[in-house]
Order: sequence, then structure tokens, then C-alpha cells
Amino acid sequence: MELKGKTIGFAITGSHCTYDEIRPVLKKLVELGVTVVPILSYTVQSTNTRFAEADAWVEEIEQLTRQKPITTIVEAEPLGPSKKLDALLIAPCTGNTISRLANAMTDSPVLMAAKATMRNDRPVVLAISTNDGLGLNMSNIAKLMSAKNIFMVPFGQDDPYKKMNSLVARMDLVYDTLEAALEKKQLQPVLIERYKY
Repeated sequence: MELKGKTIGFAITGSHCTYDEIRPVLKKLVELGVTVVPILSYTVQSTNTRFAEADAWVEEIEQLTRQKPITTIVEAEPLGPSKKLDALLIAPCTGNTISRLANAMTDSPVLMAAKATMRNDRPVVLAISTNDGLGLNMSNIAKLMSAKNIFMVPFGQDDPYKKMNSLVARMDLVYDTLEAALEKKQLQPVLIERYKY
């Protein structure tokens, strides 16, 4: 299904090292004619790192999307009854977010947006980025992969020798994954080789 004309929630969580990979995704979605609604976790809003200062990053997201970000649970809740979103993308989706979503927790704007989207029988697409994907979080990933209306951007190990449990999605496959998810299909293959020897 074509993305042009769709309204996609773009939820960003605190995998700060992945910011450079999602900048081009934000830009391209806007260029494709998508209305991008940014939704920010509390960590994104408040944590300064070597990858970005929180205030500067939030301002950049607002400039890229031309939308004021959703920053609270209260602001995210109306996404349910309004049926505003055709789909929700969580990119990057941290291990913490994966764990909370898999266990039905709603304690952040991102998780409220996910709950609101699933309430409307619409797709939630996860672009995972977690150092614990092949560790304790593997059971949560499996739980989400088998859940209704949850779709995964294809992912693989990003550094199997130094960080053997780390899994990261291929962000260039976000567009194809969203198109498939809007038709209630999972883009295949899900498990890919991300690391090059």
C-alpha cells in the first residue's frame, strides 16, 4: 500500500546511538507525502548524550516533520478515539520499550500511542535497537512477533563478536515494512544478516 497521503506516528525512544539512522527515515517519509506525527519518549526529551543534546534533537525532529511532537501520555491518549494514525512506527525501539509493550505497560507517550493504535486495529511497526535482543529480551521480542497488528522491520546482529546479544533493525527497510503492515502483512525475511565480515 502506498505511503503517500497516510498519517504515520513516528515514535522515538532512547537508543541514542541510532539517531543518525533515523534522520534520513524521517526526511524521506515527509518527502514521500506522509504526514508524520512525532511521539517522543521521556528519555528522548530529557537525556543529553554524546550523540545529541536533548533540546536540540527535539527541535530538529519538529523541523524535520513540521509537527509539534507529542510528549506526554495525556497528549498521546486521543490518538485512540480520534483514529488519527494509519499506523505507528517505533524507531528506534529500545529493549526497555519492547519489554514494556510485551507486558502491556502504558507508562510513556510512546506506549500510550502504541496502545491507542492497536485499539483501532491498526499496525504498530517496530524497528528494534537493543543490546539485549538475544538475551533476556528475546522472549519479549518473540511475544511481540506473534501478537496481532505488531510488525517488525527486518533485523539482525549488528556486532556479533563485541556485542553478541545486540539486535538492530535495518532502517532502510522501514518504508517497505510500513507498506506491507498497512496491508496486515509482515515483510519477509524478518531475520537478516546485518553484520558484514
